[in-house]
Amino acid sequence: MPKFFKVLRNIGLIMAGVGTVLLTAPVSLPAAVVTIGGYLVTAGGVATAVSQFTNIGDDAIGQKGEGGIDGNSP
Repeated sequence: MPKFFKVLRNIGLIMAGVGTVLLTAPVSLPAAVVTIGGYLVTAGGVATAVSQFTNIGDDAIGQKGEGGIDGNSP
Protein backbone atom coordinates (compact mmCIF):
# COMPACT_ATOMS: atom_id res chain seq x y z
CA MET A 1 0.00 0.00 0.00
CA PRO A 2 1.44 3.42 -0.93
CA LYS A 3 2.56 5.71 1.88
CA PHE A 4 -0.18 8.26 1.08
CA PHE A 5 -2.91 5.75 1.82
CA LYS A 6 -1.24 4.66 5.05
CA VAL A 7 -1.22 8.30 6.18
CA LEU A 8 -4.83 8.72 5.02
CA ARG A 9 -5.84 5.62 7.02
CA ASN A 10 -4.19 6.94 10.17
CA ILE A 11 -5.75 10.39 9.79
CA GLY A 12 -9.15 8.78 9.23
CA LEU A 13 -8.80 6.65 12.34
CA ILE A 14 -7.82 9.68 14.42
CA MET A 15 -10.75 11.70 13.08
CA ALA A 16 -13.18 8.87 13.81
CA GLY A 17 -11.74 8.47 17.30
CA VAL A 18 -12.01 12.16 18.14
CA GLY A 19 -15.56 12.26 16.78
CA THR A 20 -16.53 9.24 18.88
CA VAL A 21 -15.13 10.88 21.99
CA LEU A 22 -17.18 14.00 21.29
CA LEU A 23 -20.36 12.00 20.70
CA THR A 24 -19.99 9.82 23.79
CA ALA A 25 -18.72 12.45 26.24
CA PRO A 26 -20.23 11.98 29.71
CA VAL A 27 -20.89 15.72 30.01
CA SER A 28 -23.43 17.82 28.16
CA LEU A 29 -21.84 19.46 25.13
CA PRO A 30 -23.29 22.16 22.89
CA ALA A 31 -25.23 20.94 19.87
CA ALA A 32 -22.62 22.35 17.48
CA VAL A 33 -19.86 20.26 19.09
CA VAL A 34 -21.98 17.10 18.89
CA THR A 35 -22.73 17.85 15.23
CA ILE A 36 -19.02 18.31 14.49
CA GLY A 37 -18.36 15.00 16.25
CA GLY A 38 -20.83 13.29 13.92
CA TYR A 39 -19.15 14.80 10.88
CA LEU A 40 -15.73 13.70 12.15
CA VAL A 41 -16.91 10.11 12.60
CA THR A 42 -18.39 10.08 9.09
CA ALA A 43 -15.37 11.68 7.42
CA GLY A 44 -12.97 9.45 9.33
CA GLY A 45 -14.90 6.35 8.34
CA VAL A 46 -14.92 7.34 4.68
CA ALA A 47 -11.20 8.18 4.66
CA THR A 48 -10.35 4.87 6.31
CA ALA A 49 -12.57 2.92 3.93
CA VAL A 50 -11.00 4.57 0.88
CA SER A 51 -7.49 3.77 2.10
CA GLN A 52 -8.45 0.16 2.85
CA PHE A 53 -10.12 -0.19 -0.56
CA THR A 54 -6.78 0.50 -2.25
CA ASN A 55 -5.22 -2.29 -0.19
CA ILE A 56 -8.02 -4.72 -1.06
CA GLY A 57 -7.53 -3.88 -4.74
CA ASP A 58 -3.85 -4.86 -4.52
CA ASP A 59 -4.72 -8.16 -2.84
CA ALA A 60 -7.45 -8.95 -5.37
CA ILE A 61 -5.12 -8.64 -8.37
CA GLY A 62 -2.37 -10.69 -6.74
CA GLN A 63 0.24 -8.09 -5.87
CA LYS A 64 0.40 -9.17 -2.26
CA GLY A 65 1.62 -12.53 -0.91
CA GLU A 66 0.94 -15.80 -2.65
CA GLY A 67 -0.38 -19.01 -1.15
CA GLY A 68 -3.04 -20.02 1.31
CA ILE A 69 -3.49 -19.28 4.98
CA ASP A 70 0.06 -20.26 5.93
CA GLY A 71 1.59 -18.58 2.87
CA ASN A 72 2.97 -21.83 1.47
CA SER A 73 -0.13 -23.64 0.20
CA PRO A 74 -1.32 -23.17 -3.39
